[in-house]
Amino acid sequence: MKNSCHSSGVLRISAAVVLCLAIFCAPARAQVTPPDLFKSLQKRLIADGFDPQRIEQIYQHDDVYFETQGVAAYFQHNEATLDYDKFTSAGYIRDAQAYMQTHADALKRAEQKFGVDPRAITAIILVETKFGRYLGKSSILNTLSTMAALSEARPREFLWERLPAERRFTRLEYDRKADAKADWAYKELKAFLTYTSLHGIDPPSVVGSYAGALGIAQFMPSNILAFGQDGNGDGRINLFEDADAIFSIASYLQNYGWKPGIGRGQAGKVIYHYNHSRYYVEAVLKIMDLLKGQA
Repeated sequence: MKNSCHSSGVLRISAAVVLCLAIFCAPARAQVTPPDLFKSLQKRLIADGFDPQRIEQIYQHDDVYFETQGVAAYFQHNEATLDYDKFTSAGYIRDAQAYMQTHADALKRAEQKFGVDPRAITAIILVETKFGRYLGKSSILNTLSTMAALSEARPREFLWERLPAERRFTRLEYDRKADAKADWAYKELKAFLTYTSLHGIDPPSVVGSYAGALGIAQFMPSNILAFGQDGNGDGRINLFEDADAIFSIASYLQNYGWKPGIGRGQAGKVIYHYNHSRYYVEAVLKIMDLLKGQA
């Protein structure tokens, strides 16, 4: 669900990116306290209707800080360098077959409700997080808050000064990207705070990709609100649980045109909405081919 860094549907990051950036994205506290760089951001959130006491409490948490390293990596992400072909190896296909057997009930129920091929769901979960083994370690709150704060001059300058000079964009390109990402991240941050409030989740405790995606399905918060499903019937939407992730992926794919008996070409177009990368789409389709007879 990304076009290099984002798509109109879901921004997300695959297990391959998590592995490649594991060291670079390791959390590191900034030298400025959260109330400083996030001060204006908190005012915006309160002005947009969030409870002042809750916002103050969240941003005073010891684990909330300006995520310099993770956001720097996001700015320099290069989709074309990812190796999706490895997910079609014999070992991963055996893992996929085992996953389909273990979660056969949830996959079957999702297919009955949304008409989505279990192989497509399984292939996406494999590429995204290796069946939940690589979920990311970045704070979703810190990542989205940091990017959203880039609409303000001081946080933007603070990040710019800490980008490696040999790898950063020109200042003009940096400002252009910062403008776009700040607007997008603020909307995702509001969705994240809404989602965590609805389901009684502590925002600072949620971790995921360096781009802000979370759970086995690697959904962005706005897409959890739009397409998240309670697959196990416990009354909550928790994308760190397989059944909920399976149902949510099926819901998303159905929304973008997946139908029973869909042709390969059309299936590729639907998958492209999940991740705006032709490499990603081809990998998912190849995995589905190798899983024939497993649905």
